[in-house]
Amino acid sequence: MPFIPHSKLDTEQMLSTIGVDSIDDLFDEIPLSLRCNELNKIPQGLSEMEVTRLMRERASQDGRPLCFLGAGAYEHHIPAAVWELTTRGEFYSAYTPYQAEASQGTLQLLYEYQSMMASLMSMDVSNASLYDGSSALAEAVLMAVRANRQSKSKKILLPSTINPVYRQVTHAIVKNQGIELVEVPFDPVTGKTDQSALRQYSAEDFAALVIPQPNFFGVLEDVDVLTQWATSNKMLSIAVVNPMAMALLKPPGEWGEAGVDIVCGEGQPLGAPLASGGPYFGFMCCQQKHVRQMPGRIIGRTTDLDGKEGFTLTLQAREQHIRRSKATSNICTNQGLLVTAATIYMSLLGPEGLKKVALNSHKNTQLLVQRLEQIKGVKRVFSGSNFHECVLVLEADVEKIIASLAKDHHILAGLELSKYYPNLTNSLLVCATETRTEQDIEHFAVTLEKLL
Repeated sequence: MPFIPHSKLDTEQMLSTIGVDSIDDLFDEIPLSLRCNELNKIPQGLSEMEVTRLMRERASQDGRPLCFLGAGAYEHHIPAAVWELTTRGEFYSAYTPYQAEASQGTLQLLYEYQSMMASLMSMDVSNASLYDGSSALAEAVLMAVRANRQSKSKKILLPSTINPVYRQVTHAIVKNQGIELVEVPFDPVTGKTDQSALRQYSAEDFAALVIPQPNFFGVLEDVDVLTQWATSNKMLSIAVVNPMAMALLKPPGEWGEAGVDIVCGEGQPLGAPLASGGPYFGFMCCQQKHVRQMPGRIIGRTTDLDGKEGFTLTLQAREQHIRRSKATSNICTNQGLLVTAATIYMSLLGPEGLKKVALNSHKNTQLLVQRLEQIKGVKRVFSGSNFHECVLVLEADVEKIIASLAKDHHILAGLELSKYYPNLTNSLLVCATETRTEQDIEHFAVTLEKLL
């Protein structure tokens, strides 16, 4: 749809019809103290050539550092076909597919995405994506409170081994809805959720227990035990997982005796680049019995009157339109473009390809940790098994080390943890994916050793 600006005469005629003298009069209920007045710092419009040059200059500021930083965003190899197809006009400019007859391509892709995610997580149902991993967890918490009819509380057990940003975002979203997030500490030896700390809540009423796999430290949790504990205490279980790890590890639908109730997480590892911080997309799956409490949309496959296969929006509770107080979050125009990339990525790699990526990421992490532990003044913090991240402690100021490696050597060394976990002083969360080579690891180790 083209944008056609109004002429001065058009504007005057419309204002006259409304019965006001100026556009400012339309906003007279807003106090002057709240108005921004002139936008003096907004530059003049640029030509296409000038915009292209500006964007290249901005992109070059990031550079191309050697990355050992994970913490929720991961550098995986993305086949060229993924974004070559994703940026085709049919996908690139697609809107929410309200009209099935005009949106069959988009609907089929979303259906395929849902099928792949449900299979990867071994769950019954997947929705067609959320905004990001952190808000997906918040939505899962809201969903669990609605779905757990046995619980009268609005309390959620949330391990401190969940990504700190996820915890912050979830708190921001649910705090004004009377939902309390009760933090569960981690075992300082293994880095896992402290099961002895959980036992004190056995007799209390909680709506759900959140279970990460792997957790923020890269450590693998005892997911079967935690899931079964939640079930025995009449809590729902919410899994927060790395989708790439699920190609290698037991999926959430098989945890415990009957699987978890809800699965969510960040989909960025499935074909989204580290593009200066985003955009990302969240995913969510659940058991069939909870499907009416799931936010967002679900695509289904059907046949028309002529027996031809077709795709359509299948489930959207009427509360979205007529009973807003009982509605789930109405997520419509979401991260559909990223879901497109993820669907193509998973299609190209297939189950075996995803498993190989996960295996090589795990292998490289072991090589990285073994090499760095050979350096005097570097030790591993936790004893628990890990996936593609690990926590190390350095006999040096980690913040200064990270800054020096980034500025002088173009190496992103990892994440300094003390700002999120004050007890983990001078601790560094490092990560390796399948994109790292032995030469990369050796270069990092040698440079770090010189600085130490």
